[in-house]
Amino acid sequence: MDNHSFQDQPLPPEATQPPSELEPTTPSSASRLPVGVVAALAGVVLAAGSATAWFTWQTVTSRVPSPSPTVAVSPSPLAQPIENPPIAQEPDAAVSPSAEPSGEPIAVVQQRTVQVYWLKDDGQKTTLAPASVSVESGDRPEEILNATFEALLLGPTDTTTVGSTIPRDTTLRSVKVEDDGVHVDLSSSFTQGGGSTSMTGRLAQIVYTATTLEPDAKVWISIEGKPLEVLGGEGILVNQPTSRADVSENFPL
Repeated sequence: MDNHSFQDQPLPPEATQPPSELEPTTPSSASRLPVGVVAALAGVVLAAGSATAWFTWQTVTSRVPSPSPTVAVSPSPLAQPIENPPIAQEPDAAVSPSAEPSGEPIAVVQQRTVQVYWLKDDGQKTTLAPASVSVESGDRPEEILNATFEALLLGPTDTTTVGSTIPRDTTLRSVKVEDDGVHVDLSSSFTQGGGSTSMTGRLAQIVYTATTLEPDAKVWISIEGKPLEVLGGEGILVNQPTSRADVSENFPL
């Protein structure tokens, strides 16, 4: 068909009506969906909604940090309040620690009068001459005898009437008072020099001075810690122990 034949044909009546005069659009059977399709779409929507809700919940919960476990922390000892240590008080200056009693008796030194024995020579014989001297010592017998022997070994102050045959360089090493008698230890100078008269005289001086507190006491004489058995070059035998009675009997002056 050519163009002229197409234009010459009359249009149908509906095509010539203006748009305003057309019938309103109403839902028809062609625009309505079947109930089954609607139900299927609703199921899909619900399924999609449930999946979206589950994904959203997992996302939110994964971002929320889980609470840390509570750890019970015991208080540290360093956190305790520190108490200041007590301040040590200085001892009273007026009280000396040495003033406490030590359990030993305190020696009281005092002036006392004791007897020593010198020798007196009248030109015919030599005799013992007791003399009182003043010394300082404690109350113990050993202290008194020690001071007495120190005075004896110094020799007499007046040599015109009395004398001593004990060598001047003789020293007292010790003197002890024990149950068996008086123990006197002298230096080796005691045995040096002199004849028999000098030896018997010095022996008598030691024995009588050692027994000045107790005349009947026994006397033990030693030289440098060794018992004196023989005195002098002439071999004067010395009994151990000896006594005033022994000297008077065996070595008469």
